[in-house]
Parts: sequence; structure tokens; C-alpha cells
Amino acid sequence: MYDVIVVGARVAGSPLAMLLARKGYRVLAVDRATFPSDTVSTHYIHQAGLSRLKDWGLLDKVIATGCPPIRHLNFSYTDIALDGFADPIDGIDAVYCPRRTVLDKILVEAAAAAGVEVIERFKVTDLVEHDGRVVGIRGTEGDGTALEFRAPIVIGADGANSLVASKVGAETYRGAPGGCFVYYSYYSGIDWGMHHRTGFGRQQFASWPTNDGLSLVAVMRPREQFRDFRADPDAGVNEIVDAIDPKYGEDLRNNGTREEQFRPMLYPDNYYRQSFGPGWALVGDAGYHKDPFTGWGITDAFKYAELLSERIDDGLSGRRPMNEALADYQRTRDEQSAGTYELTLSISELTLTPYYDSVFRAAAKSPAYTKKFFGLIAGGIPGEEFFAPQNLADLYAEVDLPESDRHLTPA
Repeated sequence: MYDVIVVGARVAGSPLAMLLARKGYRVLAVDRATFPSDTVSTHYIHQAGLSRLKDWGLLDKVIATGCPPIRHLNFSYTDIALDGFADPIDGIDAVYCPRRTVLDKILVEAAAAAGVEVIERFKVTDLVEHDGRVVGIRGTEGDGTALEFRAPIVIGADGANSLVASKVGAETYRGAPGGCFVYYSYYSGIDWGMHHRTGFGRQQFASWPTNDGLSLVAVMRPREQFRDFRADPDAGVNEIVDAIDPKYGEDLRNNGTREEQFRPMLYPDNYYRQSFGPGWALVGDAGYHKDPFTGWGITDAFKYAELLSERIDDGLSGRRPMNEALADYQRTRDEQSAGTYELTLSISELTLTPYYDSVFRAAAKSPAYTKKFFGLIAGGIPGEEFFAPQNLADLYAEVDLPESDRHLTPA
């Protein structure tokens, strides 16, 4: 009998399991994968996410893998350019984009070191229920052995296609369809730093350095163009990079070598799911997902895994009823993530609304507000402050933006 069972052991599940084990609970974490193993990902960890790793004693392990630090960011939206970096957060003056083969293994090993029993190659097939509550899981090991485990609470950290969410019938109470597709791979021979560049014609390329001296290069276009693009993705990547910045297109053609296969992905829908019920809860993409355009998936997984660990501790310790504690987890997660969620939906279609065009165009002309923009990206400045109407009014006046373009609210 365990205190907690966690289904899924990647960037949400392993931290949650680790933190609960460090509080003294008996925790089981299962995953159908073995580690190290890859998964589709932006790789990007914001300073706010790195702060969590630092607090958990894991940031130095990530840095020791040779993942290069990034201390200058380049963002562009058509003809709007924002270049710079945020002030340090908790002393962290860089961001990192580790391969998931590296990051996830570090997290799984940290969970095991904290006392979590980790079972890899375990496929959960069903939940065990009693009197309307989830009380455990059933599944099979890699050799086909059927096993059943029990706990007062089961956590689904098993991604957008969460089996736990499906089995408990977790309903989506807020959502929007995904708008784009992404193709990415790893290239040697280029050294561009970090770029996130959206061009005319609803297309984007992004690049950042990762482990093993490689750079991740990703491109995006609307979903309806996916079928045509996949016929020749190498040509498609070069076409997009060329169209947005011919200098980088030439460098990619002449010096870049794609070292691995492409990772294609049609973006899943954006959603908030009901994330708790009798004997169960959801964390990470299982409960809340947004377009990866803004790269907040890993950071949010860390942030809300920590929040959920605290609320589960409240419930298991008897400080408050478990249902009340889990309801507070969902409410707090929704409140804290709302700004990022709305911003992501607004710009992930690869176009800017008049409102965001005005905000970013003005911010690019103000060194002080450009610094605030990177503070927003890093997680150090809340969206309510950055987008506060009075602050925007002051910004527009500072840069003398035309009166017709001084949009103070998204509507």
C-alpha cells in the first residue's frame, strides 16, 4: 500500500513524486517508457522553471550535462524585433534547453534517490475504484506480468492523452483548438543562439542550442498546410528560414547538417480539464495544456507539480480535507496560469492582433519596457503588471505611438 501513486514520470510526474517522497510519503511512480528516452518537447526552461530546479538541488546536474547557457534572446514578430534578457531570478542569469533524454533521466533519478519506487516499462490499463473513489491502478510490466497497486490518491501525470483523465471522465471546462504544426530536428554546424522569429505569411522558425553541440531548429505553419509540408520537410525548413531571414537560410544550407530525424507534431488543443476528484488528480499536460509556442510547458509542469505536492501533503496530513486541498490546487493553478494561457492563445496563430501588435511594437522602442518584456518571458514580471492599461498608456506616450494604435485592452 502506497500513500500516492503517480502515473507518468516525466517533467510533471517525477518532481511531484520526488517532493512527496521528501516529505516522508511512500510513493510509487510508473511510466510505460524507460529512461533515458525522448519525447516531443520545446526543451526550453524559463528562469522561473530553473529556479524550481535550483531549489530542488537539480540545476547543477542539468548544467553539468554540458547544456549551454543562453544569456541573450532574440524575438521578432514580422518587423518588430525585441532583443535582450531578463534580470536574474533567484540568482539565475541564463536559460537552458536540455534534451529530454537528459532532463527526464535526471528527474527520474532524483525521484528514486528521494525514496520513490519507480517502475519503468509499466503500462497502466485501468484504475481500481471502490465506493466511487479511485483507490489504485492495474497494469502490466514489460514482460506482460499483470500487477495491481493501491493508494489513497492516484495522480495522472501522463500527458495530453492521459489515460487517468480518460478513465475518470475528466471534463474540459475551457478550451480552444490547436492552430499549427511543428517540425523540428537537431543540427550541427550552426551557432545562432536563441531565436524565436515569426514572419509574414503565418510561419515561424525557432532555434536554440542544446546538448552535444547541437542546435534545435523548429518551424511552424498552420495545421492545414501539414500534409503538403511533410512531403519534403527539409525543403520546407529551408524555405521558411529563408523567407524570415535569408542570412540564416544561407547559413543553414551551407553549414548546417541535420543529425537526426524530424519530430513532427500537430499541436494538441488548448484546454483546462477538471483536475481532481475522489481519489485522483491531474498534473502537467494531463490537466492543463496550451500551445507550445511560448515554451511554458516544462516550467508550468514544475510549478504546478510543486503546488500539487503541497496540497496533497495538506490532505494526507489531515491539515485540511483532501477534496478541499485539491480544489484549492486547481483554483490556484487556473488563476496563476490564466495570463500565460491567454497570451499564448493570442499569438500562437502566427499573427498578432492589433492589441498585441501595438504593445510589442511600442515595447521594442522602449529600452525599459523591452527589459520588462524579457522579465515577462522569464516569469519574473506578472502579466497583470506588463499589460496593465495604465502602464501601456504610459508606454505609448513615451514612444509617441499614434493615437489610433494605442490599444489598452485585447478586446
